[in-house]
Amino acid sequence: MIHSINYKLYFGLFLLIIFVSSCRVGKEYQQPELELPKQFNPVSFSDTSSIADIEWKKFFADTILQDLIGRGITYNHDMLLAIKRIDIAQQQLKQSKVLQLPEFNFEVTGQYNYPSKNSLTGISTKSFLGKSHLENYLAIVSMSWEIDVWGKIRRQKEAALAEYVQTYEAAKAVQTQLVANIAQGYFNLLMLDKQLEITHKNLALNDTFVQATRLLKDAGIGNSLAVQQAESQRQTTALLIPLLEQDIALQENALHILTGQLPGTPLRRTSLQQVSMADHLSAGLPVSMVSRRPDVRSQEMALIAANAKVGVAQANMYPALNITAGGGLESFQSNNWFQIPSSLFGLAAGTISQPIFARRALKTAYEIAKLQREQAVIQFRQSVLLATGEVTDALVQVEQLKQEQQIAKSQVDTLKYAVSNAHLLFKSDMANYLEVIIAQRSSILAELNLASIQRQQLGAMVNLYRSLGGGWK
Repeated sequence: MIHSINYKLYFGLFLLIIFVSSCRVGKEYQQPELELPKQFNPVSFSDTSSIADIEWKKFFADTILQDLIGRGITYNHDMLLAIKRIDIAQQQLKQSKVLQLPEFNFEVTGQYNYPSKNSLTGISTKSFLGKSHLENYLAIVSMSWEIDVWGKIRRQKEAALAEYVQTYEAAKAVQTQLVANIAQGYFNLLMLDKQLEITHKNLALNDTFVQATRLLKDAGIGNSLAVQQAESQRQTTALLIPLLEQDIALQENALHILTGQLPGTPLRRTSLQQVSMADHLSAGLPVSMVSRRPDVRSQEMALIAANAKVGVAQANMYPALNITAGGGLESFQSNNWFQIPSSLFGLAAGTISQPIFARRALKTAYEIAKLQREQAVIQFRQSVLLATGEVTDALVQVEQLKQEQQIAKSQVDTLKYAVSNAHLLFKSDMANYLEVIIAQRSSILAELNLASIQRQQLGAMVNLYRSLGGGWK
């Protein structure tokens, strides 16, 4: 009869545990509503695909740039730190996967107690054992197991997984930014090379004009003022050369640091005219960008983790069920400590603990967790908003710079023709030296501006690629 009652009791407890275990705390994650346009403006292409799906090795055709980016991904210190953060999160994830398993400990204890002869313990020890001291030897394997009644451990695992993915996405975001920075720096270096080349050509042209003004002065046709103005113009052009060489050295050093190398070594590179980028730059749909951009995905993973932590904080307010057990060898004499079965012992217990008053610590933790979840929602929406703005800005830049480049090319051609005519007219005494100087100055400025616009156009394409989430594949 007693056994029958015990079985019924155990069965009832088993059913109770199953029932309570089905009562999960916290809400399942649902992505918050996002305000996204149906398409990016300005719309250049109706293709739903995106250049973000293109691997960076295919998007950047320049093999030298590919080598720089590859070195950056391998040796850049920010990238290496991001990888270490992934490793740390991975270890935390591994730990979370075994939280539902019981915890085992092994302990060996030897105890010697010399009680007072006038104490009850001392008198009892002397009377029953014939000794003035007590000894106790213990070897025990203990087990502690928290039953996941409210789904707290499941929420902890969910939070750990989300934080791991968040770290992984954050590392991809570091890579996309790194790829973009290296490409921007490389294109800036090519622009400086082009501007230096333009300056050297114009300096040679200025030398020719200075020589012409001197010949005219010696022939009595010109004057010293014309020579001085021509020399001043030449000096203005010559002054650009050391400035450009300085900028080139600084840009090379910046690229070395981005790729994890010591600065000081000249970099191989092609020319600005040889760089080619895809003409068809499809942005795809805004809704797809949310799943492509690593920084946006990272913010969403932070939200998922925050949502899971609300469940953990809520579960901490409810009763906790723990099962403890232990067994081993115990004796008050060392000579029969390992005598089996006499020294064997065992114990088992089940504990239900309910927090009653913790000075509002649990309630505060729960309310803070909910506020942090709301904070994560705002940060996620903000990341989506900023990403949409970056894509829109990049599309505007790409389209507008195309028009600027066409106008700048026409301006360069016009001014080159004007410089040629000015020199011919000057030699024929049909134009004065100021007209030649103005034409040359306008021409060099136009050529330098064209090189700058070409670099901006390449940079806008890189920005579009990065803002759409490209660069981590």
